[in-house]
Amino acid sequence: MAKEQMQLKREAIMQLQHRKMTKSAFFRRGLFLFIGAVLMSVGLEIFLVPNRIIDGGITGISIILSYLTQGPIGVFLTLLNIPFLFIGYKLIGKTFALSTLFAILVMSAGTALLHPVKELTNDPLLAAVFGGIILGIGVGMVIRFGGSLDGTEIVAILVSKKIPFSVGEIVMFFNLFILGSAGFVYSWDRAMYSLIAYFIAYKMIDVTIEGFDESKSVWIISDHFREIGGAIMDRLGRGVTYLEGEGGFSGDNKKVIFCVITRLEEAKLKSIVDGLDPKAFLAVGNIHDVKGGRFKKKDIH
Repeated sequence: MAKEQMQLKREAIMQLQHRKMTKSAFFRRGLFLFIGAVLMSVGLEIFLVPNRIIDGGITGISIILSYLTQGPIGVFLTLLNIPFLFIGYKLIGKTFALSTLFAILVMSAGTALLHPVKELTNDPLLAAVFGGIILGIGVGMVIRFGGSLDGTEIVAILVSKKIPFSVGEIVMFFNLFILGSAGFVYSWDRAMYSLIAYFIAYKMIDVTIEGFDESKSVWIISDHFREIGGAIMDRLGRGVTYLEGEGGFSGDNKKVIFCVITRLEEAKLKSIVDGLDPKAFLAVGNIHDVKGGRFKKKDIH
């Protein structure tokens, strides 16, 4: 009987894991993957490529190969990313691989269609700034909706298992090597413009994935925890949770207030805590995603 129950439980879990996406969610994902891939095409063909500015990762390698061979950049973007589709399928899953394939094909077609279009500016600084912004928004949008336009991270995940470096360190080294190559292929001033474009794109990817309304976790330790917790609920409209803690040095029991706010509310929360207990311990950290619970903001006064 116990075995039958366990089997039924496994089947229920499998059904939940393989639940089909609704039509509206499917089309919404496809729409944003399409928009993100088109934006990346615009950033490349209208700003970066005509001004001999590259990005990091597979995109940067594709730009250099396209310049050296005079071949279409879309072909290199597709060919170089195909091996990582299979790796991504093994590591992450079918949905990720299909989303990535769709985004790459749209991006490749977009670069081919936009290639004859004249660039909007010949100023390399403007091209680096606006190209980086548009490219970063496009890549971030694709990542946010379950795809990828660059296999660098997948390579880094695999390599990090063999060598004592983190994924972030491997990606940074890989991209610095590619961006430095622009100095030999083009010129060193173009390599520096490429670094500007890469930095801006990197920041815009974070903003696009996390959103402007980024969430923050807050931990507060104070003897006036009831007053502070009540003020946060009343004046910010945020729910709080009281946790049990123990001082490492004193051994005294402590109440820890935990809550989640947006970064726009951080200054007000600090003023609330400072006004009620200037000696309170306060720690604030970034959160990439919040789901469930009672995070939805209540009315405030």
